[in-house]
Amino acid sequence: MSKRRPCQSDDETKIRSIFSRRDFVRSGALVAAALAASKDAFAVGAGQPPAGDGSAIQLGVASYTFRNFNRAQMIGFLKQLNVPALNAKDTKDHLPMEPQAEAAALADYAAAGIKLHAAGTIYFPKDEDADIRSKFEYCKRAGIGVIVAGDAAPETLPRIEKFVKEYDIRFALHNHGPEDKLWHSPLDVLKAVKGMDPRMGCCIDVGHTVRAGTDVIQAIHEVGARLFNVHMKDLTNIQSKESQVAMGEGIMPVKKIFEALGAIKYKGFVDLEYEIHADDPMPGVIESLAYMRGALAGMG
Repeated sequence: MSKRRPCQSDDETKIRSIFSRRDFVRSGALVAAALAASKDAFAVGAGQPPAGDGSAIQLGVASYTFRNFNRAQMIGFLKQLNVPALNAKDTKDHLPMEPQAEAAALADYAAAGIKLHAAGTIYFPKDEDADIRSKFEYCKRAGIGVIVAGDAAPETLPRIEKFVKEYDIRFALHNHGPEDKLWHSPLDVLKAVKGMDPRMGCCIDVGHTVRAGTDVIQAIHEVGARLFNVHMKDLTNIQSKESQVAMGEGIMPVKKIFEALGAIKYKGFVDLEYEIHADDPMPGVIESLAYMRGALAGMG
């Protein structure tokens, strides 16, 4: 046990403890990442099994995390992280909508051993067949089974449902918290898709969910089988999206989230969406993945 210096306040002790824990986690994660990077094509992970090995909960990364970096740089980061699972977005050159450019991106990911399991956030501003079909074709070309959608209006959902049935691609509406005019919480999404095709469902963003005043654990249980993707982030203040920090440094109930996902037998991906430090995200991403991997390992 460390000794307290004379006149050291409780607040100072707490701050020193937080920084000590963060430095320990970060140093361990860096060693794990270095070991993983030295092996062949993600063969050895830092406590994270490769995608598609039958594990109930698998970790991935949302490409928006690396929005200030091009595809080649992002692939390099994913190799360092030993994360071969990506939720790709049409930002920079990560997964362009134009078919020829998309094909080049897919070839790069295949060569690197990276699997795209979702695309998004994709926006559906028009209640028109041509616009909606173009987004489904985009995902079909990539072999992606989950569309993470942003702003589809309630009146557009029946038309989207037709394409879900035609393409057999799941449609996951992403909640964006109190600022979102349509989808504050996953429970708002659930009300809208209840009674529709079972492939119409949710992407729960845990940060935006708690900021909307919704119990994220309850939301996971209520959404249940209609949960197709999870975006993970941590906050120090549930009222402020600007309070995001690396996973484990805030107040997000990470272990309880994983327990809830296990209880509903969730077999999708939990994607880290690290939205801060856009020009230097890797320290926070490494720390966040190490924390989540540790939480999962601790649960067996």
